[in-house]
Formats: sequence, structure tokens, C-alpha cells
Amino acid sequence: MSAPPTSRPDFRNPVHVLAFGFGAGLSPFAPGTAGTVLGVFIYLSIAPLPLPYYIAVCSLLFVAGVWICARTSQDLGVHDHSGIVFDEIVGFLVAMIALPSDWLWLLAGFVLFRVFDIAKPWPIGWLDRHVEGGLGIMLDDLLAGLAALALLQLAFRLF
Repeated sequence: MSAPPTSRPDFRNPVHVLAFGFGAGLSPFAPGTAGTVLGVFIYLSIAPLPLPYYIAVCSLLFVAGVWICARTSQDLGVHDHSGIVFDEIVGFLVAMIALPSDWLWLLAGFVLFRVFDIAKPWPIGWLDRHVEGGLGIMLDDLLAGLAALALLQLAFRLF
């Protein structure tokens, strides 16, 4: 569960810029949703990649995100600052693996990812409460993305 923000990021620090999604995380209303909106635009820029490259980008962003989120949390003195949205960006990208980039799939991916990220059903919620640091910040959104991906892939194959 994310803590209320107690410190502001330093936007002269590129790590904070990335963690806060180039400012999307400063949204006064639903910063995680604002971060996911940024994820849509990032998705549209990498969607044309061949699948192995797309998955490689998601993997690299996840690994980088563990460090980025850990460093920013440490700098701000807050475990999971609500403005850190790099995890939402990566989680959404995972949800969209191997799906068409048309508006219907984007909307479905957006909604399903946000539902899993907010509701945090087991084991997502358990991991969110028990895994610390950058890995903990990134892991619950990775699982939310994977849960959304599973349902989206099922729907894609059925329809």
C-alpha cells in the first residue's frame, strides 16, 4: 500500500524524473492512473517492435525500475510514495504484451490493469505488504500486469 507523500521529488535528479513519470505522478488526483496514461503513450511507441524485443524492453524497464524506485524512495524517505508511477508504466506495458494496439484493446488493458493494481487481489496484495524496497514497489504492478495480460489474452483468443 502506498504511503501519503511526505516529500517532494527533485526534478533536477533524472532518477526522480523517471520515477515520477516525467511529472505524471504529481497529479493531485489518482497519480497511478496518470502514470498509466503515460504508459499508454509509451506502449504506442514500442508496440510495433517484434515480440521478443517488446518483451526485452519490458524486462529491462522492470529491472531498471527496481533500482529507480528504490533510489527515489530512499531519497524521499517514503517506502512507496504515491507519486512514484514508474511501476504503473511497466505494469501496463506487461498487460499489453502481444495485443493489438487499437483503441478497444488499449481501453481494456488500461481498465483491467488499473482494477488489478487498485484491488490487489491475492497474491498481489500480499506481495505489496510483504516485499520491501524497489522490488516490492515494482512486483505488485508486475503481477497486476500479468493478471490483466492473462485475461486480455483469453479474451483475444475467444474473440
